[in-house]
Amino acid sequence: MPDPRYKGKRITVTVPEGTWEVIETNLKGVMGDKDAEILRNIIISWLVEHGFIKKKEVGKEEKNN
Repeated sequence: MPDPRYKGKRITVTVPEGTWEVIETNLKGVMGDKDAEILRNIIISWLVEHGFIKKKEVGKEEKNN
């Protein structure tokens, strides 16, 4: 049974060794400290960058006109 405190999808990912070295060297401590946190942030950043997720604009309200 899934942990009720965790809302989301858990997956297992295999990353090529060379790719992981780049992630550890350049992104560890920048995009997170734990492996899962870093990968989650990479995925979210990619989705935002490609328009699948929209960033919330701070201080702006949507107008319903």
